[in-house]
Amino acid sequence: MSQALQSLLDLLDLERIEQDIFRGQSRSAVVPRVFGGQVAAQALVAAGRTVPEDRHAHSLHAYFLRAGDPGAPIVYSVDRIRDGRSFTTRRVVAVQHGQPIFHLSASFQTYEEGMEHQAPMPSAPDPETLPTGAELLPRYADVFADPVIAERLLEARESVDLRYVDAPPYGTVGEIREPRSQVWFRTNGKLDGAIDEPLLHVVLATYVSDMTLLDSILLAHGRGGWAVGDVVGASLDHAMWFHRPFRADEWLLYDQESPSASGGRGLGQARIYTQDGRLAISVIQEGVVRIPRSD
Repeated sequence: MSQALQSLLDLLDLERIEQDIFRGQSRSAVVPRVFGGQVAAQALVAAGRTVPEDRHAHSLHAYFLRAGDPGAPIVYSVDRIRDGRSFTTRRVVAVQHGQPIFHLSASFQTYEEGMEHQAPMPSAPDPETLPTGAELLPRYADVFADPVIAERLLEARESVDLRYVDAPPYGTVGEIREPRSQVWFRTNGKLDGAIDEPLLHVVLATYVSDMTLLDSILLAHGRGGWAVGDVVGASLDHAMWFHRPFRADEWLLYDQESPSASGGRGLGQARIYTQDGRLAISVIQEGVVRIPRSD
């Protein structure tokens, strides 16, 4: 396991300070706020630690309320909303400086057999044929708004091997493209031993899901995003449904599209498939997407 991946696992390993209250830390961010995928993943960890081990996360719905301060701990308070015969529901509020910054509802279910069908996996190239972040980011270093952004983007993705099928938004600024984007991802190292548990794989996918979901919005308008400085954006809400078991240390295809953008907001939706074609996760997110004022 790489040191970067171990650091990410440490970041997601919350401290229990009361029965249903947990504390998490942050790590340096490129922008002066906590990465939304981190807060969502940590909140899911908090919820999962109050649920019986035989119940697995099947959905989450979340709202980002305020920008998180990366220099301060985050306190996660869990409400045990319901413990039914098949389903368990939890509500989590993340608090910093006495104010809620994030709210999550998550549902867990015992395994059962049922009807089975899925949307087919779209075509995509073999991930091993695509450039890694270390190979891709230096090609576009001259387009970033700040010379240190490329280096910090690379640092942020050392724990996750994320590979774009086509050029990322910051690679084709000014070019109008179809509002679709595909990336392959997996952790940068195997998840073996005591830490290898179903919740961990779901939590890691939740963390990665906030990295690129709004890319397809930018592609439709020839924008490069916050790293280029031609868009001001932030996640507003986030929902995920976990359909089938998967491993976060094996390749997952993140097939993303945007059906709409209006009113300073944009919608991204996606399906995540295992490499052998099983639909593992569905994702929807709305975010603020504004063009900076010139005055």
